[in-house]
Amino acid sequence: MKQGIHPNYQQTTIKCACGEVLETGSTRQNITVETCSKCHPFYTGKQKLVDTGGRVEKFRKKFNLENK
Repeated sequence: MKQGIHPNYQQTTIKCACGEVLETGSTRQNITVETCSKCHPFYTGKQKLVDTGGRVEKFRKKFNLENK
């Protein structure tokens, strides 16, 4: 390997928005993430259906459908 071209690999802390703190190795320091394995819906099994921008209501209004 060539000398002086590789980044410095060091211990770092990863902090999630839910409060989880993980210690690992990385070339970056103090990483902040929005979701981790403790709070991600895929791993927790708590899927949330999010209606962004009222797409369902817009569809129903467009085709004159009632809420069923």
